[in-house]
Amino acid sequence: MTNIMQTSRTDFLDRIRVLLTALVILHHTAIMYGASGGWYLRYKSSGLASGFLLTLFCSINQAFFMGMFFLLAGYFSTRSFEKKGTQQFMMDRLLRLGVPILVFGFVLGPFTNALAETPTGETVWSFWWQLMTHGSFNIGPLWFAYALLIFSVVYLVLRVLLPKVSWHLSPNVLSHTKVAGFLLIWGLAAFAIRLWVPTGQERGLLQIGYFASYILLFFFGCAAAHGRLLENIYKKLALPWAWISLLTIPSLFAYGILSGALQGGSFYVNGGWTLPAFAYAMWEPFVACGIMLMLLWRFRVSSQPWAFWKKLAPLCFTAFIIHPPVVVGLGVLLQDWKGISLVMFGVVGTASLLISFGVAALLVKLPGAKKIL
Repeated sequence: MTNIMQTSRTDFLDRIRVLLTALVILHHTAIMYGASGGWYLRYKSSGLASGFLLTLFCSINQAFFMGMFFLLAGYFSTRSFEKKGTQQFMMDRLLRLGVPILVFGFVLGPFTNALAETPTGETVWSFWWQLMTHGSFNIGPLWFAYALLIFSVVYLVLRVLLPKVSWHLSPNVLSHTKVAGFLLIWGLAAFAIRLWVPTGQERGLLQIGYFASYILLFFFGCAAAHGRLLENIYKKLALPWAWISLLTIPSLFAYGILSGALQGGSFYVNGGWTLPAFAYAMWEPFVACGIMLMLLWRFRVSSQPWAFWKKLAPLCFTAFIIHPPVVVGLGVLLQDWKGISLVMFGVVGTASLLISFGVAALLVKLPGAKKIL
């Protein structure tokens, strides 16, 4: 295949992946201790302040972190496709995404459920075995791999059926005007999708309400690869959008307070023809953009990055896969601690990071593991 691009991964993008993986683990820990959201195990927040801060943390994460995962995945999908060709690209995706989906869905997912929900009178192990023998499937966070597999198939089909279509984006797209236009499309698409499927609801194992950003960012990443656009984010683009993000973050919460949400008034942001739903749909992209641009700029220009990043980067996907039973297991183990939710979040979150990456370091050394993980 002609015009094969250089495939080496730049170090700063791998460091961003480490940060995003850590945020995923902390995000789920925050939900376990009182933030808004769904998770296997949930405890009531110890107070209004703790619940608000944990929810704020998760809301900001939700606005950008999974979308940025898809952006990076798309960025490297183009390079992988043009290096490996159609057949090898698809086989690689089936192996690296399909196998973890099956292992988590039929083994680790039921185990996490068993840790969280074992009925009185049964052991975790017997309930886990019962779930597995009955074919219980729980995709958990591996919905990301499932969605990425679907996106990869769509990308492959488009490249094969439309070979003359250019997948090159000009550096001119990195302008304030074009970024603003992209964010408006993102927000309007999210609002439209949530008229059909509000956030928090699933269709085909996926929370479709969040997929406007995932789709747009994945295919933007695919088209940005040839021009190495993610490696050309500069301060003059990133910094103004960082300020916009910073100013946007409190706006949704201020709107909710002014609308009487703290007094029990209706402030439904998940979807539908409501101003709060529209505000939330537009809030997300304008929060996410500055954060993503700042990460791309600051991580690239960092003069002396911590050397340990290089050791953590190859462990990210494995840590991502195994973190649910780690987080839930620690939550169950420490359930009798009656500490402040924020303190529990800090303790369990830190322990979950150390254990998830530590176990991942062992698993990747198993024979054949590197072909998948």
